[in-house]
Amino acid sequence: MKALKKLRDGYIIWHANSFKIPTFPASTQIRKRIIFSGKVQKVGFRLEVFHLAERLNLTGWVKNLEDGSVEGEFQGDASKIEFLVACMKSLKRASVRNVTALELPIYEGEKDFSVIK
Repeated sequence: MKALKKLRDGYIIWHANSFKIPTFPASTQIRKRIIFSGKVQKVGFRLEVFHLAERLNLTGWVKNLEDGSVEGEFQGDASKIEFLVACMKSLKRASVRNVTALELPIYEGEKDFSVIK
């Protein structure tokens, strides 16, 4: 099983690195709590969010919820957060049926992005 997980994780990391990151115009720094629902667990969704968020220089976290959805808080340029959401909605191995977002106050001093287990 570990060999299969290693292969899957390698594919997910490759896929996250394959997204062409555009040049973003300057935009407002924001923080959003976003909940992705649908078939978003047991498909490498959090791992892909993590690698894409790091490439986009976003801070925050992502975690699974008991109801089968995935929740995250994302902080950075508004246009980069929108790009991340669009990328996650485009995944073939996941099926994002609904995205809910709530704007939050900026969390000063946050330096990285993490996956909460």
